[in-house]
Amino acid sequence: MSAVHDALEAYLALRRGLGSGMHGPEARLRRFVEFLERQRATVITTDLALRWATTPANATAATWAQRLGDVRRFAAWLSATDSRTEVPPHGILPERYQRRPPYIYSVEQVARIVREAARLPSSLGMRAYTYSTLFGLLAATGLRISEALTLDRDDVDLRAGVLRVRRAKFGKSRFVPVHDSTRRALRRYEQRRDVRLPRPASAAFFLSERRTRVTPCSARYNFAVVSRAVGLRAPTTAGRHGHGPRLHDMRHRLAVRTLVRWYREGRNVERELPKLSTYLGHVHVADTYWYIEAVPDLLRLATERATDVREDAP
Repeated sequence: MSAVHDALEAYLALRRGLGSGMHGPEARLRRFVEFLERQRATVITTDLALRWATTPANATAATWAQRLGDVRRFAAWLSATDSRTEVPPHGILPERYQRRPPYIYSVEQVARIVREAARLPSSLGMRAYTYSTLFGLLAATGLRISEALTLDRDDVDLRAGVLRVRRAKFGKSRFVPVHDSTRRALRRYEQRRDVRLPRPASAAFFLSERRTRVTPCSARYNFAVVSRAVGLRAPTTAGRHGHGPRLHDMRHRLAVRTLVRWYREGRNVERELPKLSTYLGHVHVADTYWYIEAVPDLLRLATERATDVREDAP
């Protein structure tokens, strides 16, 4: 192993100790260090960092900037102990992030995803149980994938129908009530899981065939497999996931459908919005307002509602 590899381990341990969520940055930085080792490089240089960050030629500018940003932060830390380290300067790649417009799954699309996931093959049969239940839970609750996968058994109260989401994004925790149909689906999964995997190696609620916690990478891979099977993504080669609706769009779906329903029911959405914001675990209500601007149907309904209010005013 190289000195840069050892330094990365120390850096990741420090960041985790400070409470940073490092799933994405860790995976990217490990690939960067592997790139350095293939280049037989012993130090980080701006040229190497830039070459690695822009290697996926079909990636977006925001993805390139994200990759370079991860390297920049690591290099800045490493430069304190290794003066040979070059820290890539700001501004050499565009860093403006643009949120992708949400994809709103239809009821039938969600049903097809869950049904197809229930057919995923595996030796113990748990792959199908785990991913069909997981994808259904995301659609029903709007949880982030990281939140669903960090659920432990003690966090899932099936008697009360409440999930305890701990240490979510920005360190925020909350309780998430679930519909009775969701509670029954989780109960069925729990019973099957305990029969198929009686000696789990993890306290996680969702388990892999190896009796360990399901990882975000595995969830996204299996979602890509299912998405291609139901026609939401085009066929790919070389094990690539392809492009199309994402798991995170399940969260968008719940938020948008809730807001649309409130508008059609004639509710005061501005007054109701903090409830949805709290349920979703948003730090600021402005994060929830974004859906109204991002979804044409919602913007139209909001405009119609505002017009009606002005016309009704004395």
